[in-house]
Amino acid sequence: MPIPTHLILGFLGAGKTTAIRDLLARKPANETWAVLVNEFGEIGIDGQLLADTGAFVREVPGGCMCCVAGLPMQMGLNMLIREARPDRLLIEPTGLGHPARIIETLQNEFYQDVLTIGATIGLVDPRRLEDSRVTDNVHFRDQVAAADVLVANKTDLCTPQQIRSFWQWAEALAPAKQRIAQTRQGRLELAWLDAQPQIPQFESPHAHDHHHAEPGAVDDGADRDWQMRENHGQGYVSLGWRIAPDRRFDADAVVAWLTGTDCARYKAVLNTADGWLAFNGGDGAISRYPTAPAPENRLELIADQPLKATCLDDRLRATVLD
Repeated sequence: MPIPTHLILGFLGAGKTTAIRDLLARKPANETWAVLVNEFGEIGIDGQLLADTGAFVREVPGGCMCCVAGLPMQMGLNMLIREARPDRLLIEPTGLGHPARIIETLQNEFYQDVLTIGATIGLVDPRRLEDSRVTDNVHFRDQVAAADVLVANKTDLCTPQQIRSFWQWAEALAPAKQRIAQTRQGRLELAWLDAQPQIPQFESPHAHDHHHAEPGAVDDGADRDWQMRENHGQGYVSLGWRIAPDRRFDADAVVAWLTGTDCARYKAVLNTADGWLAFNGGDGAISRYPTAPAPENRLELIADQPLKATCLDDRLRATVLD
C-alpha cells in the first residue's frame, strides 16, 4: 500500500519542527512514522531536534533537497523508506526552499506505487505578514500556494489585529484552501493530514537561486574540534558550527548570546552544564529543552544581512565552560 506523504511547509521560524514534534507525539501508537528534513544551512540540526521523538529521521543538509535534479532528496528518501518502512512520511523542506521540485520528485514514476501525496500543511506566523521581505518572497508565496491546509501558528505571540489580518488574507486566497486554522506552539490536528490534496498553482515553479558554500568557506584555523560553515541565497545567509562533544556550554550565556544576535533564526544542540539541550528560536525569542546526547555540538544562525563570523565566533567561545 502506498505510503501517505505530507509536506510540512513554512517560511523561516514558522514553527515547522515544533509542529512535527507535536504530530509525532500524538501519532497512533501502532504506526511507524518517518521524517525527511532539510535545512538551509550546512550543519544540519533539525534531525537532532527530532531525535527523541521515536520516529525515523533522515537529514538532507546544506541548502535544498531539490538541488542536483533531486538526487540528494531521492537518496535520503530511498534510504528512509528502506530503513523505516513507514506507515506515514512527513517531509520538512527548508523555510527558504521551493516546493515545486519536491512535489515533482514525489510524482515521478519511481514513486508511483510507493508513495501517495497527501495533504500539504502550510504554517504561517501572522506577524510576518507585516514584513514585505517575507510576503514579497516568491518561495513564501508558493509555499502558501502549495498548502492544502493553511495554519496561523504562534497566535499566542500575536495581537488580535494580526490574527484578524491573517484570516482576511487567507480567506481571500484563490483557489480557496481545504481548511484554514489557527493554533499555537505548533499544535496540529491529526485529522488535517486527511484533507483532500489539490494541485497547487505556483507563481514561479522554477524559482531557485542559492549558493552552497564549499566546506571550509569560513577560515576556522586548524582546530578540527571547532569548525564553521556558511551558506547564502534568497537574500539570507547562514553561519553554523560543529564542535567537539566534550566542549560544554553555559546555557544561560548561550541564550543571552543567541537572542542578542538579531538573527531571523537560530537553533542548536549543545552539551551544557545542565546536560544536552536543544535551543530553537528567532527574532529575540527562544525555547530550550532537554534532548538526547548528540555526536557533537551543533549551532546554526540564519540572518537577512551579512554575519560577522569572527565576532560571533569569539562571543560563542566566551560561553564555553572551563
